Amino acid sequence: MQVSSQIPTALVALDFFGIAVFAISGALVAAEKRQDFFTFVFFAVVTGVGGGTIRDVILNVPVFWVLNPLYVAACLATAIVMHFIAPLVESRYTTLLWFDAFGLALVTVAGTVKTLDVGAPALVAVVMGVVTGCVGGIIRDTLGHVPSVLLRREIYVTASVLGAWTYVGLNGVGAGRAAAMITGFFVTFIVRSLAMTFGWSLPAFRPSSQSATDDSEK
Repeated sequence: MQVSSQIPTALVALDFFGIAVFAISGALVAAEKRQDFFTFVFFAVVTGVGGGTIRDVILNVPVFWVLNPLYVAACLATAIVMHFIAPLVESRYTTLLWFDAFGLALVTVAGTVKTLDVGAPALVAVVMGVVTGCVGGIIRDTLGHVPSVLLRREIYVTASVLGAWTYVGLNGVGAGRAAAMITGFFVTFIVRSLAMTFGWSLPAFRPSSQSATDDSEK
């Protein structure tokens, strides 16, 4: 697949902003774990660019931050700032969840848009939007040994899926790119925000009574 050289300015801005927000969430984990400056940088970078890196590798296109190192520079700048202001954040985990929700919405849309732009089908674009939105947070939580946002009972991946499908659907019916991007962002962010506020979740898998009995006898 060939990536168009004329990437819309709005998409680039969305990408940078989403990556910076995710980098903040990564730096907050480093702060929670009382790590040194270079660990702040590491967490900010891997959280900021992790999802997009996996997306580009799967799509077999040039990795975005290799082509434009300013993305990594943005993560570095974010880490520097957060190293000094993180102590001012009283409830770091709560703040982390809100930054993560905002980043999820931004990066889900950016990933979906880019995937469609390289000529992938709509279903692939949705999957890559979710990968872009969720993988950075998964890496952050795994490395930081903190409760994974992915495994919380609250709706998370579903919010990303809904936002990605919103963009794909509006794009398919000829809506303007900007309107589709904004709507996709708000669908993801609002669904995730309501889930955090009210504890919304989908029904969880429950094993059959026979399976539960068998497990208890082992």
